[in-house]
Amino acid sequence: MTDIKEFEVEGLTDIAWCKGCGNFAILRILKKVFSELDIPPEKVVMTSGIGQAAKTPQYIEVSYFNGLHGRSIPVATAIKCSNPELTVIADSGDGCMYGEGGNHFIHAIRRNPDITVIVHNNMVYGLTKGQASPTSEKGMKTPVQVEGVILEPFNPISVAVALDASFVARAFSGHVKETAEIIKEAVKNKGLSIVDLFQPCITFNKINTYKWFNEHTYYLDESYDPYDRNAAFVKSVESEKLPLGIIYRSRKKTFEEQLPAYESTSEPIIHRQFKREEFERLVESIRRG
Repeated sequence: MTDIKEFEVEGLTDIAWCKGCGNFAILRILKKVFSELDIPPEKVVMTSGIGQAAKTPQYIEVSYFNGLHGRSIPVATAIKCSNPELTVIADSGDGCMYGEGGNHFIHAIRRNPDITVIVHNNMVYGLTKGQASPTSEKGMKTPVQVEGVILEPFNPISVAVALDASFVARAFSGHVKETAEIIKEAVKNKGLSIVDLFQPCITFNKINTYKWFNEHTYYLDESYDPYDRNAAFVKSVESEKLPLGIIYRSRKKTFEEQLPAYESTSEPIIHRQFKREEFERLVESIRRG
């Protein structure tokens, strides 16, 4: 097992989260997962967009790409295609992933790259002072939606099941042990793994608190079959109490397995010798139309 201390950033003293933020637990959970899965830091790449959740990769001793708002998934896909030997995690918030990045979220499910998408879902935009996010509850009042949110919340679980995602799960940052096990399964899954991870924002969301999540969630029992798509649909729309655990699995080929670049060899693209003559012929053919 890789020593968890290897994922500690040397000299890190300033973490830009409020005391009590659910992101702290997620940070600990990710280090725990990488350590227990025995993945060395140099084999992990994390991508993120913009937001409080998107700062997470900066606080873990791994390679990371912190990019544009909502654009963590396409970067993660490209990294995995270039080097399938890496463990690639796209990690950002509900606004970043489901709002600005909603189109990428949808089409990543269709492509099924072998990456893990972890969404810190606190049901609010925490970095920009608490306006409603795609998952905010209807009626919730914010500094921007002063009369209350009028839109129905986006349901990422239902969307992912509808699009036949490879792996769909929901977890809660307040349950470290259980959430670590769920994320382990997500990382080990061959294909796109989505973990909608509840995480309280103690500053701007006074509704969906630690207490609220404890009272409004439950774990799927051992009799539940995540390969049953109809059952997964039913679970995805439950609203009185929200199910935690692996909600859906689907056996399908990954994006990388279907790429022509890997038809004849599994050697990562990044390790292949650059053939300038072939490249120039390709460019010339494009130029000529």
